[in-house]
Amino acid sequence: MSIDPVTAGWLGIAAIGILVVLGVRVAFAAAAVGLVGLIWMRGWQVGTGIAGVIPHAESVHFSLSVLPMFILIGYMAYYAGITRGLYDAGTKWLSRIPGGLGVGSVFACAGFAAVSGASTASAAVFARIAIPEMLRAGYDRRLAAASVAAAGTLASLIPPSAILVIYGIIVEESVGRLLLAGFIPGVISAVMYAVVIIVRVMISPELAPPVTSRFTLREKVVALKGTSGVLLVVGIIMGGIYLGWMTPTETGAVGAAVIFVMALAKREMTARNFVDSLMETGKLTAMIFTIIYSILIFVRFLGYSGLPQEFAAWVVGLDVPRVAIFISILAIYFVLGMFLDGIGMLMLTLPVVYPAVLKLGYDPIWFGVIIVKLVEICLVTPPVGLNCYVVNGVRPDIPLSDIFKGVWPFVVADLIVIAFLYVFPDVVTFLPNTMFGKG
Repeated sequence: MSIDPVTAGWLGIAAIGILVVLGVRVAFAAAAVGLVGLIWMRGWQVGTGIAGVIPHAESVHFSLSVLPMFILIGYMAYYAGITRGLYDAGTKWLSRIPGGLGVGSVFACAGFAAVSGASTASAAVFARIAIPEMLRAGYDRRLAAASVAAAGTLASLIPPSAILVIYGIIVEESVGRLLLAGFIPGVISAVMYAVVIIVRVMISPELAPPVTSRFTLREKVVALKGTSGVLLVVGIIMGGIYLGWMTPTETGAVGAAVIFVMALAKREMTARNFVDSLMETGKLTAMIFTIIYSILIFVRFLGYSGLPQEFAAWVVGLDVPRVAIFISILAIYFVLGMFLDGIGMLMLTLPVVYPAVLKLGYDPIWFGVIIVKLVEICLVTPPVGLNCYVVNGVRPDIPLSDIFKGVWPFVVADLIVIAFLYVFPDVVTFLPNTMFGKG
């Protein structure tokens, strides 16, 4: 029985879904299905040849080298103890407002996000630093844990964001434009999380007793010194890209070097910490690259099947407003994100969805930021909300069910941000268009 190529593409997607549900890792499922599909469509010799050259062909792209650099910045900052300075400054300046320790944790997470491209790393770091302080002050444990889990997602959007880089690689868009585009929405998201905490505490004051400690203006100013390293790296990354002095990869390398020098100057970077930061960077980079290679094998199979083009033509031909189609796409991502990790979800769906989005007339940079906002939501929604699992792993005394229940107000805040960015897309495209001109 012969199967037409488009049907084969749909069968491939279904096969991956079944394998993932059965517990097969998305990288292995995608590689296996893509290889079988290529062999079926192109023959054994050609199919295996295409699958075999993809890892080398993709790894030599200069744009991919930005990933390990950004990941290294985050681990260097963590092992150098820079995160503690962020938290101290945030809490001293904001502790007097309702839910001040939680708000301070959110903005400290936002600061750490500016030197770390990994959301799970941000959640793990502040689960160790912020949650004990909030619990000691009498905060509700559900609010404390959920605040950290949600704030950790900011690393997905605020540059240097690994997920934005991966999006740019998949759809072949400018990584520099994407990184600039994520900055303002990331700041808006942090403010919204802070508003959620303040409103919840004002409605239910028992969630967060007022902090009795008072800090002098001098103490607050001195605390700002602990943020100098982060501000310097942020300036290098944003300024280097915005002014056109450096490529994203070069800003990552310079940022990592600056963090390393600062750690040496503070005498907090021991030989063991240095080795650990390199090892953790290597592990995470290897994992991400494995997923990229595997998904690209599957993407090549989809390309030969013609499914993305057929799907795009079908979507454009629907007799409904484009906003309805867009909402449907977002709903699909919201559901998928409950079962797939962010990188796997993007790499499996974008080859099919992205051409349709372009046909509908949406800006690819803007769409990338919207999708990454959805990835943020997926990081805290059950049953595969990785940030919630990370926080629970660091604080097993706080039940996972409590963390998942506590994050829903932050999910609502994220949905409000997405609606805002849809109505005002220039908020996303302002910085990249100012630097690079309209794409």
